[in-house]
Amino acid sequence: MTDYSQSRRKMVDNQLRTNDVTDHRILDAMEEVPRERFVPASKKSVAYIDEDIPIGADGGGRVLMKPHIFGKMLQLADIRADHVVLIVGAGSGYSSAVIAKLAASVVALEEDEALFNSASESLVELGIENAVVVDGPLTEGYASEGPYDAIFVDGAVELLPETLTKQLKSSGRLVVIEGQGGAGVARLYQKSGEAVSSRFGFNAAVSLLPGFAKSEEFVF
Repeated sequence: MTDYSQSRRKMVDNQLRTNDVTDHRILDAMEEVPRERFVPASKKSVAYIDEDIPIGADGGGRVLMKPHIFGKMLQLADIRADHVVLIVGAGSGYSSAVIAKLAASVVALEEDEALFNSASESLVELGIENAVVVDGPLTEGYASEGPYDAIFVDGAVELLPETLTKQLKSSGRLVVIEGQGGAGVARLYQKSGEAVSSRFGFNAAVSLLPGFAKSEEFVF
């Protein structure tokens, strides 16, 4: 059995620290969670490269995002030990496993059946008891367990639905990557009462989550 602990240490030292991820809770969590458990068997040898790794079986564009982008998004989210967090796009469960070490509880939403099953199994196998994977449309969020202290959108969107920001508590924070390719940026949304404001975080790019593309506009 391959020992990936050295790979995790190198990921933290060479990809996270060098990209200004300085929160020790995030560094410790990402060094502890076995990233190789959340990628297809054929990708285990490259589980720790700083690249997006395809995780969907149907070529649907779902990926495990680059470690340094993920780490910077977590830092922007500022998740605390008493927070209840919603993850939109649980994927194979990696983000759920890491965030479960930062928060009180995690609700991880996934609509792809294969990914839902994979994420659920991995969390059980790793003994992570404060995170649950739930099934439903990503664009709808999961209001029944909200409102949330933080929402982490694990992928890119072209348009962020108001449905998600409505599920934040007052003072809650939502982190997402908006746009695709070279135009993508990580953005932080913050709620105060019923008002929602946003600010630029950093430049980033990751695959678009299903259902979050802008509708094509009819042009005469």
